[in-house]
Amino acid sequence: MNYKNQYQRKAHQEIDFIFLTLLPQTGLSVREEQVKLSHQMLDTLLEGKIALCDAGVGIGKTYAYLVACVLMRKYAAAMGNGWVCDKRPVVISTSSIALQEAIIQEYIPFLSDIFLATGLIGSPLKAIVRKGKEHFVCDNRLEVRLEAVRDKPKNEAQKKALFSLKQIYDMDEVANLSSFDRRLVCVPKFCPKECPGRTSCRYQMYLKQARDPDIFFQICNHNYLLADSSHRAKDYKPLLTDYRALIVDEAHKLSDAARQMYGKSLCYEDILEICYFLEREHQGMAAKKLKGVFHNLFHIVSENHMTDEGPASAFRMTEECAIALEEGKAVLKELADKLRGIAPGWIRNQLEKAGEVLTIFTGSSKRYILHLEQDKGKLPQLCATSRKIPDILSGMLWSQGFPAILTSGTLKAGNGFSRTRQENGLGKEIRVMEYVAESPFAYEKNCLLYLPQTLRRTKHGSREEAVMMAQHIQRLICSTYGHTLVLFTSYSLMGSVYQILRDSLPFPMVEVWRNAQEEIMRFKTMENAVLFAAGSCWEGVDFPGDIVSSLIIVKLPFAVPDPLREAEKERYATLTEYIRDIIVPDMQKKLRQGFGRAIRTESDTCVVSILDHRAVAGGRYHEDVLCALPACQMAETIEDVETFIRRQKCEEYYM
Repeated sequence: MNYKNQYQRKAHQEIDFIFLTLLPQTGLSVREEQVKLSHQMLDTLLEGKIALCDAGVGIGKTYAYLVACVLMRKYAAAMGNGWVCDKRPVVISTSSIALQEAIIQEYIPFLSDIFLATGLIGSPLKAIVRKGKEHFVCDNRLEVRLEAVRDKPKNEAQKKALFSLKQIYDMDEVANLSSFDRRLVCVPKFCPKECPGRTSCRYQMYLKQARDPDIFFQICNHNYLLADSSHRAKDYKPLLTDYRALIVDEAHKLSDAARQMYGKSLCYEDILEICYFLEREHQGMAAKKLKGVFHNLFHIVSENHMTDEGPASAFRMTEECAIALEEGKAVLKELADKLRGIAPGWIRNQLEKAGEVLTIFTGSSKRYILHLEQDKGKLPQLCATSRKIPDILSGMLWSQGFPAILTSGTLKAGNGFSRTRQENGLGKEIRVMEYVAESPFAYEKNCLLYLPQTLRRTKHGSREEAVMMAQHIQRLICSTYGHTLVLFTSYSLMGSVYQILRDSLPFPMVEVWRNAQEEIMRFKTMENAVLFAAGSCWEGVDFPGDIVSSLIIVKLPFAVPDPLREAEKERYATLTEYIRDIIVPDMQKKLRQGFGRAIRTESDTCVVSILDHRAVAGGRYHEDVLCALPACQMAETIEDVETFIRRQKCEEYYM
């Protein structure tokens, strides 16, 4: 490698020292791909580039970018890439609370202690998790809520959780807290100026802590990162302290967060929240009128879209919907005008924001894709999603010029990063570098990919389909003596197959619906159980060791058609191009996420079965499947599966 100067060379030498000498002394394994990745990340940061890093399972990408960030700050000034006194932090954005907690509680303290002990840094690595107001308790609102429920009947666990907030100000740390209570006691979007605790409440103390100039890492989720960018674009007060570099971990979720952040939505629960606070302000009649009008509105919208299936459906304007929406707009405006100078300003702001959503739905603008999603009460939620998400991300983030690393295990789809670039507004960005760090796991030795040739074509959603799948799944479960995770793309098919097999398998069976975490934990306590799952279980769940020795993917995970995808299809001249550029890459990413549940450590062994005739040799998507997955041993018969398991597992596995 050619280095620009001695300081760049020294920085890279320290990476080698850290990963090849220092960390192995603490028991961590040397992983060549991890070392290479950290080198690439460091160059990205020092040279002001943007890196797309596809990091395979087991790479250790978190340590790779944390080390690169520390050395970037240490050597940037010496290389002429920054000021000597530049103490701006690095932002790490993730999509999950679990990863945020792991970074701040485990990874950073671990590295900080080691680096301090060896003199690599002169002061501890300080970090803080940054979250939106809705995650924290407003002390004033909490007192009001506690007084309201103190002597009233309420779910005991929820009541206990509510009272625990007197000691715990971060609501994410409290179990059993109802969503309604969260919304009533969280810090409001607009704190009243007259609030007696405005300058001394726990939330203000947290903000003061966040402004500590010695903070090295600000850790947040994607929504908070994008909210900060939006504030800066509008010349509002930023949410994050000015930062010098950005790490986007779990970057495959960034575009989804952007669609949520830069869209608008309204559900009946939003209206009920406004009504609750109107009643608190002695505006009971106004609350009653608002509640009645919107109860009618959401039920009319629901009745006019009852034939639609799926989690999201396109909004269709009917005469009934138009009348209900206009009535809703009128009452919102009437109340906002009436309450001027009477109710707090933030309540009027909420009324006006609700009115903005209705205006979009009654207008003719093509700026948004209008669609409906179901809320918790099975009522429709009005959603308006921007058509310009890639352009927004480009303008809000990448045009600002700071170096950035986007990393995940599923950024690459098929043969390249084109889909990731397109989704995230990086299509025209010249600073982008692409890196692939292959998993250190020995898939060719430890993993068998089973694509059965005996699959029959059946009618989608039919009883025949469920019976055929149940037969194949039963044989596979018995071949591997349980220890099985079955991933479905359809809850309906999952339920049908489960019912067929529930009395015919000699192994414990667990089915995941709503209480996913509880059921998953129960499954992990069993020796040779079978877990039927869908939805969120395709990613972010670990089953190390022999818990899962057989992963069955029932169908290739093609996305269900929805209004957002239909709008995206309009940009393509032909259906073939759309399938090639969007549908197949998205399937490949999802397939890789599911495949990643199989082998989580270097010693894991697993059979991965795909029960989709389109994936087998000669099938339409056979080559696309092989392109998405690491090279494995291949099998076409159940006997090959049995032989593989017997060869890989010891006697205790069958006990």
